[in-house]
Amino acid sequence: MEYNKKICDMAVGDQVEGYYVLKTGQIRTSNSGRPFLAAVVSDRTGSIEAKAWDYAGPISTPDEGQVLKIRGTVTEFRGALQLNMERLRRAESRDPVDMGSLVATAPIDGERAWAEVEKLVDSIADGDYRAVCRRMLEEKGEALRTIPAAKSVHHSFLGGLLMHTWTMLRTADFLAGLYPETVDRSLLLAGTLLHDLSKAEEFSFSPLGLVTEYSLRGQLLGHLVMGAQAAARAAEELGVPEEKSVLLQHMILSHHGQPEFGAAVVPMCAESELLSLIDTLDSRMEIYRETLAETPEGTFSKRVFALEKRIYHPTEETR
Repeated sequence: MEYNKKICDMAVGDQVEGYYVLKTGQIRTSNSGRPFLAAVVSDRTGSIEAKAWDYAGPISTPDEGQVLKIRGTVTEFRGALQLNMERLRRAESRDPVDMGSLVATAPIDGERAWAEVEKLVDSIADGDYRAVCRRMLEEKGEALRTIPAAKSVHHSFLGGLLMHTWTMLRTADFLAGLYPETVDRSLLLAGTLLHDLSKAEEFSFSPLGLVTEYSLRGQLLGHLVMGAQAAARAAEELGVPEEKSVLLQHMILSHHGQPEFGAAVVPMCAESELLSLIDTLDSRMEIYRETLAETPEGTFSKRVFALEKRIYHPTEETR
């Protein structure tokens, strides 16, 4: 029995016991009519699918984001590792839980990333767009620096929103330089900074700072609508001309590209078109990064839901 074994080091046959984060959990019914817990558990090194057979609770979806004490055996199912949980319970205050070993953080220098975000905002030539960005950083900067960018799909670790925004701003800056006659750099950078800032209100968070579920406003409005509303309020308070305010709102409302992906409207200007592409690019590359880290060289990953396919991890000799 290995205690608190890192998920990245787990192998078939390992018997493990320790503390892990319940990333997702749902009580389901097997083909034979018996209940079981289908879960994903994680630590800072990765995540693994987990099952508790003949289990009807009490642990289930409301406990997502909480720390569990688990005893189980690592098996293999359809080519992927799976943890069969034989015993599990919620962690208690007296338990010796090392939080630093459980919560993944963005693989970036957070101070450097924040400084570069501020530098890029200060470089926005248009004073109105720059003023809105500075106002929004004052209101939501602390959340931007710390919260995940998503519950599970991409950048779902602490500091994920900063990593996502920082990378996108640098990409936007570069692409604006490639298309100076087509793209208004000021509008593109402003929309890029603002596009996900209202995720701080969209999500509910666990004591570890991880996303557990969507808030009431997150479910009924979503971060696109809330973000557009916040940008409109800031623009009005700062006396920004109406067309500029509407363009900023449009950037936020359309950055998911198409209605089937959650966009309120489709992109209708060059800057919003480019923002939606940059957002897709960075989210997909992060999914690749996270998946490749868990996929041995020379093999294919399991099917990645967000990409709707398996991906191949080339060997070192090909690079």
